[in-house]
Amino acid sequence: MPGAIERVREICLALPEAVEKPFGGHTDPAFRVRDKIFAIISRPFEHVCLTTKGAPGAQDILVGSDSERYFRPPYTGHRGWVGVRLDIPIDWEVVTDLVRDSYRLTAPKSLARLL
Repeated sequence: MPGAIERVREICLALPEAVEKPFGGHTDPAFRVRDKIFAIISRPFEHVCLTTKGAPGAQDILVGSDSERYFRPPYTGHRGWVGVRLDIPIDWEVVTDLVRDSYRLTAPKSLARLL
């Protein structure tokens, strides 16, 4: 779903000092601030997904409200990260909020205050 990936890329790269750099041997986009990941695109099986660091309680609220759209991602879900399916209709305001919250939780305070 290239349209969704491009839209996530625009949201992420609009943030101060955000860069796109894959992690490990993966080729899917990962977005970082000062080399710390705050958002990852992945394509498990037939889905296109975004994973972001979640504010305390966000994962439970989102997954509890719509488990078709939001999920607890493998590897990072136990740390509160939130998975969002991008291959079904999505509220882009929610995606933007999730990305910005993740950025705030990851970025140094001096950069996070710029939002």
